[in-house]
Amino acid sequence: MADDLSTPLTGRRDGARRHLPVARVLFGLLALIGLGFGLRIALVEDPNGGRPSQEVAITNTRNSNALANAVSDGKVTITADPQQYPIAAEPPPPPGGSTAIASLPDMFGALPDLSEETADGAIPRISATGQTPFAAYSRPAPPVAGMARVAIVVSGLGINEQGSLDAIDQLPDDVTLAFAPYGKTLANTVAAARAGGHEVLLEIPLEPFDFPQNDPGPQTLLTGEAPRANLEKLFWLMARFGGYAGVVNNMGARFTASAADFAPVMEELGARGLGYLDDGSSNRSLAAQLAAGNKMPFGRVDMMIDANPSPQAIQSALASLERTALESGQAIGIISALPISVSAVTEWSRELESRGVVLVPASALMQ
Repeated sequence: MADDLSTPLTGRRDGARRHLPVARVLFGLLALIGLGFGLRIALVEDPNGGRPSQEVAITNTRNSNALANAVSDGKVTITADPQQYPIAAEPPPPPGGSTAIASLPDMFGALPDLSEETADGAIPRISATGQTPFAAYSRPAPPVAGMARVAIVVSGLGINEQGSLDAIDQLPDDVTLAFAPYGKTLANTVAAARAGGHEVLLEIPLEPFDFPQNDPGPQTLLTGEAPRANLEKLFWLMARFGGYAGVVNNMGARFTASAADFAPVMEELGARGLGYLDDGSSNRSLAAQLAAGNKMPFGRVDMMIDANPSPQAIQSALASLERTALESGQAIGIISALPISVSAVTEWSRELESRGVVLVPASALMQ
């Protein structure tokens, strides 16, 4: 028994059967298979060679819209009239020429090509083709045939919705309408004015000498403030609505007399292609000089029609404005949106041409 215990297991003399190393054999086989796949990938150029394959053509639908392709190629032009808003397709331009593309106006009649988006909303700008808001939104003047020309601007619209809509309905189309930037229903009133064919101006509040006792409204541009601060206010004011040909001051005797404060504002307005109408309330205004320096359309009101809002005084002022137009060839008057003033202008304008004077939009006297 001692001999059996001391004898190694692998060397038993009892004839016991030897066990095969199965795990090692399986591991070896797996290694050979893996080596075979590796050699195939490394040595054969197409691992999928011999397998059936088929090429299928893929149809691209990206350019299947013929109208869109024509527009993108410049063969079709989309235009918009601020009054009628038609869309028209034009023939291809001549060789070497180019055709501008414009989009439809928004609710105010403003064209997207003439608008720039800001944090406060869209404000006017000159288009990439050089068209200005003044040129795009001015109402064409009627033929004058040598007659004297007179323009009437109605100010203070937009705050009272019903009063504004009544004025828009009553007044002749050639009367220019100026809207304050504070009305809650500007979308309705400005759209109604533009749809009725009226030319539109934006009123901007400027500091008077007795500010703040006499306050033209929120976001008033003030003297002594940094130019950037006033320009930020201007951008807010310009974003209240669109489709206007220019601006007209609301008060501003102190502001318009300060070149340091007024010049950056006029430069910005000129760079955006807008006209400037001075309401004529201050003889110290530098508007004419600054407008000339910035090559922008400019006009100055000759008379405040309803400074005394009585029927007799308004009729007398209109007669005086008419005489000024006959003497100098043209004249601009401004009135408030009071019902009595609107009625007086409407009645006065009916027989105006028979007296040798034609009513024109204010922009016609700002060229």
